[in-house]
Amino acid sequence: MESTAVRLSLRTKSSQIVFSPDSSHRRKSSLVSSDDPRIRRRRSESYDKNTACFVHSLLNGEWNAPPGDEENGNGGGGGELDELDERNEPIKKPIDLGTTVKDSDLSDYDRIAVVDYASRLSEQTAPAVVHSRHLTKRQLSDMAWNVRKLSKRLGSIKLKLTVKSVFLVTKPHDESLVSLTREVTQWLLSKERGAPYTVYVEESMRNNADFNGDALIEEEPSAQGRLKYWNSKLSADRPQMFDFVITLGGDGTVLYTSWLFQRIVPPVLSFSLGSLGFLTKFDFSTYQETLTKAFRDGVAISLRLRFECTIMRSNPRRISVLGQDGNVVKKDLVEELVGEEVGDTLTHTPDKVFEILNDVVVDRGPNPTMSTIELFGDDEHFTTVQADGICISTPTGSTAYNLAAGGALSHPENPVILVTAICAHTLSFRPIILPDTIVLRMGVPYDARTTSWASFDGRERVELHPGDYVTVSASRYPFANVLPAGRRSEDWVQSISRTLNWNSRQRQKSFTK
Repeated sequence: MESTAVRLSLRTKSSQIVFSPDSSHRRKSSLVSSDDPRIRRRRSESYDKNTACFVHSLLNGEWNAPPGDEENGNGGGGGELDELDERNEPIKKPIDLGTTVKDSDLSDYDRIAVVDYASRLSEQTAPAVVHSRHLTKRQLSDMAWNVRKLSKRLGSIKLKLTVKSVFLVTKPHDESLVSLTREVTQWLLSKERGAPYTVYVEESMRNNADFNGDALIEEEPSAQGRLKYWNSKLSADRPQMFDFVITLGGDGTVLYTSWLFQRIVPPVLSFSLGSLGFLTKFDFSTYQETLTKAFRDGVAISLRLRFECTIMRSNPRRISVLGQDGNVVKKDLVEELVGEEVGDTLTHTPDKVFEILNDVVVDRGPNPTMSTIELFGDDEHFTTVQADGICISTPTGSTAYNLAAGGALSHPENPVILVTAICAHTLSFRPIILPDTIVLRMGVPYDARTTSWASFDGRERVELHPGDYVTVSASRYPFANVLPAGRRSEDWVQSISRTLNWNSRQRQKSFTK
């Protein structure tokens, strides 16, 4: 893959996405010219030095499959076979991301995971907030394809991370979990651990009597300076400070963690202490054994697709266009987004950007009447949706609002975008599933009776006025979810069977007497 697929422009307040370099027309509301000199200049800069995202570090490494790997089951490279287990199958050895290894000591397969992830500078700050990106349609396809390929490779190996700092997230507003948070913190800070971990807990724990951080330091003097507190600003500005994330709660806590890390997402290991279990795969009763093995032997990671959503506002200051009859031409959202360019003034400007793990929903909000929403895919107008709203879901979010609205269930490793109408005004609007290489846009037409409201993973509710729209595309920053080794598909099937009672019914009696 060409490195430009992950080395993208960080220029704020720039334009959106190039669908095709040789496109016959371009909309300044959301497209940029691929020969823009600003893009070429920024593509030459080292993007990974600014992000320290371990997923991008893996993407930039050598991770091509060795010749004959699928047939022979070996690592290739030196020509030596892997060690075999009792079932006569190759043993997959953990890959240490924190050590320096010579290329001659590695097979082609091993190089996919050997990156110096632990050598990041702690004083480094995160990149400025990206209001949009210079990304061609081809680059978007390449990025999605390579993230999928990397995720598939990660399913057969373990990543051994050099963990120095641990970020601990507890289910918000649940006082019953404070004592458990203290227990885990105390265990991590103990001098009996193999490494002097720095543990970050939420700022609200600082003055919590049940947590009592001062007493923790008195009980374990060696932990002095290693117990710290985080807030949302720290996780947003300096996410590269954290090597590993542990969550205590349910699926909502995992979504909250994704929301905290809007850009770089460290590996997240989630203990099940909530009401749902689609994302929480580990039993808290064995947390000491689980964390010991994770830090010592490595972890299995699944890269879950996230969406990057940009709110685009209609530019009220642009010059009015006069028709041939001398009258002002009425604004038309479809014409602005897919029609030919008219005039030199930008029709839309970017407002906010969100990285989401579950879904983005555009609905009627408090309005008594249904919403009218224009739906676009790439540079085509798909349809006009008249409904209470529309839900654009990731595969992870397929079991959430998407399912309640009648959408399909999707395995989290499927590279798809799920589109489901909420109480559509036509019976023929059926849910559709699209590839993750498509860029979707949902907008409120200028002649809509009411405004609409957009929410992102159930948060940050924003009003969309006539002429505004939301761009949805695959994110460059997938969610690194730690899974129990060797149970990727089984866990998901078991979770929908257990949580949803999926296809559960009494079995029919046989005809035999």
